[in-house]
Amino acid sequence: MQASPRFIDGLFRNTSGVGPNLKKGSTFPVMREFFFGGGRRVPVAPLPSVSPLEAWTKPSETGLRATWLGHSTLLLEIDGVRVLTDPVWSRRVSPSRLVGPRRFQPVPVPISQLPRLDAVIISHDHYDHLDYPSIVELIRQDVPFYTSLGVGAHLEAWGVPPERIHELDWWESAELPNADFRITAAPSQHFSGRAAADRNRTLWSSFALRGARHGAFFSGDTGLTTEYEEIARRLGPFDLVMLEVGAFHPAWGHIHLGPDNALQALKLLGGGSFLPVHWGTFDLAIHDWDQPAERLIELAPSLDTHLVMPMLGAAIEPSRIDGVEPWWRTISVLERREPAEHAKDAPDQLMPIGDPID
Repeated sequence: MQASPRFIDGLFRNTSGVGPNLKKGSTFPVMREFFFGGGRRVPVAPLPSVSPLEAWTKPSETGLRATWLGHSTLLLEIDGVRVLTDPVWSRRVSPSRLVGPRRFQPVPVPISQLPRLDAVIISHDHYDHLDYPSIVELIRQDVPFYTSLGVGAHLEAWGVPPERIHELDWWESAELPNADFRITAAPSQHFSGRAAADRNRTLWSSFALRGARHGAFFSGDTGLTTEYEEIARRLGPFDLVMLEVGAFHPAWGHIHLGPDNALQALKLLGGGSFLPVHWGTFDLAIHDWDQPAERLIELAPSLDTHLVMPMLGAAIEPSRIDGVEPWWRTISVLERREPAEHAKDAPDQLMPIGDPID
């Protein structure tokens, strides 16, 4: 960590110099909006989803398949290698089981029903990306973890054997054993910390994944940064790009993308099939729960973007997807009939049976 160019005076820094604080003058208005504002932040019922279990029993026909399991958790199958990103199965993304942002959408499958994994990627240590109960459950699989500098201390403290932890600085790579597959940590513009006292003491990263025939990019959490041009030059091209689009607000637009900036980031990365993540799962934002999806539907056609928005749990091969079916709108129909308050009591009854991790 001390050898990293990003580690300055005991803390990691963004290349641009931006920090994690809200934009000047916006703190109190944002907090007031968060706690007392209205809007449709939680759907009135669970979103449609399907089970991927049958699809996972068969190999990908194209060599590239992705299953969105909610928020930033995906199972990626790239040229025969299975990679799980930012696994979060808990009901809350919080240090407490009683308070904090709650899940309104169940994971389509429990951890115990995942297929054999070749790698787990952790982009950074925020609770909605690094989840203690999920890590403890994944320890049962003999799978290596690839993460940003400093995050390995959490993993080791939670019981992950040190030899299965691989920490990477930006532009550092690791080759998977017994596979033609490379994982490279790359820049992002965000921050870290699980409490006020440890803010920015671990690194945050995006990740480029390169198999024998296909390449993919996973953003983790980030704001819009011109470093994406360098990522494209050094690590591209990408067949599949996964960028965060939810939990966005102009006051923290320098550390989160949102749909508009995600499309700009995609352009900087050189394009590729775009699968948006970091939405539709947790009550983390001030905007309507479906705003990121609807905004992407509005913008993508004019930008000639190959938008891929699979239903939760659907194992899809991006090159075979033509057009977007707005599956989430079935809930919008219900919202016109029922008050949004009905959604408040739903999440605790939605978790798949089999993994009592909360």
